[in-house]
Amino acid sequence: MIMRDMKVKKIGELKLVGFRVVSPGDQYIIEIPKAAAKLKERVDEIQHLVNKQVQLGAFIAEDITADLDGYWVGMEVEKIGAIPPGMVSLTIPPQTYVSVFYQGLNHGIKDAYRDMHEWAEMNGYTRRRDLWHVERFFRFDSGEQVEVELLDTVESK
Repeated sequence: MIMRDMKVKKIGELKLVGFRVVSPGDQYIIEIPKAAAKLKERVDEIQHLVNKQVQLGAFIAEDITADLDGYWVGMEVEKIGAIPPGMVSLTIPPQTYVSVFYQGLNHGIKDAYRDMHEWAEMNGYTRRRDLWHVERFFRFDSGEQVEVELLDTVESK
């Protein structure tokens, strides 16, 4: 496992087009890679792509409402145009994140999050479980090995 470049960063509004995955909690590790593979096959159907080499995942850590439950696997777009059949769009407002780059096994991401949460707490930030958290995948061709920037939403204490 490799983690580097832990820092706080502000990111403007993000617009995604892709798939929403809703499943029992222990099934996400199986279902998300399936959705990512399907998105990779259909990426050329998406208009206004920012970078077709980078997939984004988005979720709210705290169960708020049924319409926000799940995990979104998408591609960033400059603007939301026609949504391909079976896909959805999501707009994430500007937010402040703790950011870290993680490279390693998919199931090791939870350890990276734990380290991020500890770092944020020690540096005077509070995790916002009720807002969007984002994962930028630079390598997602294999379900096991990933290269991802983890973006965990925080606010100053």
